[in-house]
Amino acid sequence: MPPQPGQQSHPAPARGVRALTGEEFSAAQAVGGVRGLVEAVLPGLVFVVAFVIFTDLTVPLIASVVSALVLVVARLVQGTPVTQALGGLLGIAIGVVWAWRSGEAENYYAGGLLLNAGYLVVLLATILVRRPAVGYVVEALRAGLTPEAVKAEANRAPDDEAPSVFAALTAWRDDPAKMRTYAIATWLWVGLFAVRLAVKVPLFYLGYIGWLGTFHLVLGVPLWALVLYLTWYVVRRPRVGAAA
Repeated sequence: MPPQPGQQSHPAPARGVRALTGEEFSAAQAVGGVRGLVEAVLPGLVFVVAFVIFTDLTVPLIASVVSALVLVVARLVQGTPVTQALGGLLGIAIGVVWAWRSGEAENYYAGGLLLNAGYLVVLLATILVRRPAVGYVVEALRAGLTPEAVKAEANRAPDDEAPSVFAALTAWRDDPAKMRTYAIATWLWVGLFAVRLAVKVPLFYLGYIGWLGTFHLVLGVPLWALVLYLTWYVVRRPRVGAAA
């Protein structure tokens, strides 16, 4: 319903990491609504349910791929962006190939575990070298650093004295308060990947596929949305001593 005269209109909460710079936060919108949640959860859910039922690798792998393909085709038919669905399909395809070639069901999750470990190492490194990654993400979003802006920056005239769009990517590092804020926010994401690995790696090596699949879902979108909200809260919180 459009706003009535005299009412203030607020933009709809953004999706994904763009929610970090919004005035309001909606977990449902951040994960892409019901559709985004289904696209993120369905292939993995189909895999673990089919494996528990059939205790054979072939049916779960095929069912998982089919469910991911259906989600992509549904978007193509409706003419909606397929980026998220294609990303999910790619992740599923890697897990399927790995599990199929090895003959071990747990390898369906191996790629995700390696990716989580990589993220953890990179994020931890950015904190240790005092370049917390969340700072770059948030400041880039706030500065409107889009592909179009980057292209325009590359084509700008040598004598153009206008401030560079890249200036905001490093200016925040001179602000001790922002450095602390972004370090805390980056630690939240280190914690997310650490929790995932701490829970799922033992299950992976023990071959407990049912539990591994369950925690893959529980520690997937729900935990991601929670950490995204906490990050949003930290980076938007007014600093002590700010203007009254």
